[in-house]
Amino acid sequence: MERLPLTVRRSIEILGLAVVFFFIVHAANILSPILLAFFLTILLYPLFKWLTRKKLPEMLAIAIVLVVLLACMALLVWFITAQFSRLIADFPTLKANVTVHLERLSSWINSKTNFSTERQLQLLNEQSEKLVNFAGGYVSGIASSLTGLLIFFGLVPIYIFLLLFYRNLLLRFVFLWYKEAEHERVRETVQEMQSIIKSYLGGLLLQIAYITILLGGILLLFGIKHALLIGVLFAILNLIPYIGALIGNLIGVLLTLTSSDQLSPILTVLIAIAAVQFLDNNILMPKIVGSKIRINALTSIVAVVAGGALAGISGMFLALPIVAMLKVVFDRSDHLKQWGVLFGDERPPRSPFTWPRYRKGSQAVQQEIKQTSGINEKK
Repeated sequence: MERLPLTVRRSIEILGLAVVFFFIVHAANILSPILLAFFLTILLYPLFKWLTRKKLPEMLAIAIVLVVLLACMALLVWFITAQFSRLIADFPTLKANVTVHLERLSSWINSKTNFSTERQLQLLNEQSEKLVNFAGGYVSGIASSLTGLLIFFGLVPIYIFLLLFYRNLLLRFVFLWYKEAEHERVRETVQEMQSIIKSYLGGLLLQIAYITILLGGILLLFGIKHALLIGVLFAILNLIPYIGALIGNLIGVLLTLTSSDQLSPILTVLIAIAAVQFLDNNILMPKIVGSKIRINALTSIVAVVAGGALAGISGMFLALPIVAMLKVVFDRSDHLKQWGVLFGDERPPRSPFTWPRYRKGSQAVQQEIKQTSGINEKK
């Protein structure tokens, strides 16, 4: 590879990325449960390792790990279902509050414009019919969607079992791709990927827990109805970078609007969400995850949007762990390290146009850029 001209090498790299992208587009439904199972396996591996150290048979240890995972998933589903049951039970009140808000909005529009109440009602009825027709077409696909969802989560435990059972075989497969002189670098890369993914996913689980408790608790203190539902929905959606927080704010406002005929609780919800998000972004999450994942905002947004387009919600959740994993591989590859620089958050302090030093890819220059970016390498 080193003997090939630089332009040929770059062309091969771009062609390889195009082939990978084409494969992902056509195999997203197959890859999504495998990738989710892979990440969960890394997260659960310390428990499996601890059980085997206690002299438990391997199959029993894997069974215990799966039982723990399924119990946690069942607890989360029960909690969310219970909160939605309370919301459904309040449906008559929600309907009455929506009517009050629509009447107030209609009166305000009527006072500011010549758009009469009758014309507003006519327009509202027309849009309602369109919404019903759209919902009918959407509901017709729910059966197939539920089937796909059941297949997705049914395959994940099976994949986790097989990944744990065949872990040594898979590692041997990876090492056989490289020369013996490169095996130490491969070992370090695999360990770093495992550490990053475990830290990131563990941090996300903690993030869901403390955002639900903090936001739900604050809203409960202020007497906001469905406070815990707003908290858990915002915590889960907040896992999707940038986009999820906006959707979480919108859902919080809508739930508050339908739960009260007053507008003041909306301000309370928005302030509480902003305070919790500031605390999460600037204090709690950096302490939990640290500096192990340094993905720039541009790459994060593109990855999340691309993941959503390719594999829906699961793709949006899996996008950042995949990019973080790829960055580790690229950083340790002599031929692909420029892609690691593209994904990273290490901004040169000066323009490479006027400072030729920052055009180089040496370790000394990279270390200097990390220091000027305030990146701590301690783990």
